[in-house]
Amino acid sequence: MKNKLNSDLAGLLISLLIIVPSVSNGQSEKEIIDKYLRELPAVPVINAIQKYRMTAVYTNRDLYGNFMDKAKITGDYTRGFENGFVTWNNIYISGSKNFSDPFPAATKQEYMENIKYVPSPKMLDVDAFKDFPANPQSVLAKNLIWDMMTIEGFAWEYIDSLKLNRIYQIPDITGEFNMADIGTYSHNKIQLNWTGISAVNDELCAVIEYMAIDNKIELLMAGLKTKGTEQYWGTIWVSLKTRLIESAVMYSGTIQEIEVTGMTDKFLVKTIRELWVDKI
Repeated sequence: MKNKLNSDLAGLLISLLIIVPSVSNGQSEKEIIDKYLRELPAVPVINAIQKYRMTAVYTNRDLYGNFMDKAKITGDYTRGFENGFVTWNNIYISGSKNFSDPFPAATKQEYMENIKYVPSPKMLDVDAFKDFPANPQSVLAKNLIWDMMTIEGFAWEYIDSLKLNRIYQIPDITGEFNMADIGTYSHNKIQLNWTGISAVNDELCAVIEYMAIDNKIELLMAGLKTKGTEQYWGTIWVSLKTRLIESAVMYSGTIQEIEVTGMTDKFLVKTIRELWVDKI
């Protein structure tokens, strides 16, 4: 037993001799913190063509968690064109009333093919969607545009205000606004938090988390009226070198009271949205 203890102790000492010099010869913790974690670099977003694929899955359940139906929408987003223009292509929507089955073949949304615009508040105007059909599926397509604008805004607009592990409440996105005449949305408060540094796609990235709770939403379309609340949250990975978004996720939970023309009773629906943005 004594020989074994001596052997174990010798092994431990050898390990310490290997580890301690490697730490002392490398960067100190303070140097690492000063270089990467004091503030985010104030570099401009690189002006280059970059393509992303956004995927969003919506799952509807009743108030007791019983599955109702689900929908999936995917689209390819390209940014970096001259004068700030961006485009969407290959928008596909699929739906299913079976939770465990894979989604069936999707339908291409031709009205969104090669749609081109400059991200701005004008994308909440009715004229921005004059070529969109007046059906519930087109709301999912509009959400692609609005969700990408939201993610890019959180990634870039507030960099100067973010401090490591300190919650920052956005002061300029509050109150009610109109969603291209399909309804209204009212933010309660939105919080951002720079939580650290990670690596995605071989890029050193800032990790920015966001959260918006107790937001009110009302929709009014032909034959359909809803009223409810939404919470959404997620994470964005932003390159420290290029400021481009390397990846992003968004999750949301919405509970709405729904009134359908021709139906006597209103009913409640809980919608869970899972959304991913990946470089392609």
